[in-house]
Amino acid sequence: MQPLRRDSRPVDSSRKSYVTPFKLILFTLLALFFVAIVLWKRARRPLALSAFALFWLLAAGWLTVPLLYLAQPGQQTRTPTFASSNAIILLGGGTIYNDDNVLVPPLDVIRRIDASAENYAACKRAAPECHVIVSGGNPQEHPATEAATYLPYLLKRQVARADIVLEDRSRTTYENARNVAAILERSRYESLILVTSAYQMPRAMLDFQRFGLTPQPLISSVRHARLGVLPHTYNLVSAEIALHELVGIAQFHVYRAIGWF
Repeated sequence: MQPLRRDSRPVDSSRKSYVTPFKLILFTLLALFFVAIVLWKRARRPLALSAFALFWLLAAGWLTVPLLYLAQPGQQTRTPTFASSNAIILLGGGTIYNDDNVLVPPLDVIRRIDASAENYAACKRAAPECHVIVSGGNPQEHPATEAATYLPYLLKRQVARADIVLEDRSRTTYENARNVAAILERSRYESLILVTSAYQMPRAMLDFQRFGLTPQPLISSVRHARLGVLPHTYNLVSAEIALHELVGIAQFHVYRAIGWF
């Protein structure tokens, strides 16, 4: 098994500001509309109205609902089955700064941590060997990796330090699967449990299956749009997340078809 790293200093989580950063899909779409409006003079009005309608439907939730539905199929949370030796795989989901300028997990990741800790406790009651593998590097180039940032939260939730394995090099979900697979090659686990948010689970399962692993999926949280008339930033963030996952799934199949994965 991978050597265990020393504890990082616990973080102050009393005032968390949970804001999921935008990626580039919606920004790119908006930029394309802007370029088209500038270049296509005769169609400026319909293009501007189309852009406004599209982003209003996303921000008000009406288009975000079907996007989330496509990105989060099979939202049922099932109780995992434990064996004699078990590994709970906690996937990273970034780090953010709270109001006190302390690096903390985003809300979605807090829920992943909670689900991992709860199932670790259940596992310890049912089996002699239970480990939590925390997979997350530093794609945002913050002062600490995702794995190191999440560690104090697991310890606070009574996960024994000796049962935690940190994988702190992954920058993508594909690398999560690849690097965890390398750890599992050196260990013998009869049961694998994959913990992540509903929107990431389909793509994560594809990536883990790519490396011959079929973990039990354990969904920690499900995103829901907030329908209304007024636009809401949360809906745009949810739409961005859903689009990111759907594009990622399409990318996976294309890369497999051409032999890159």
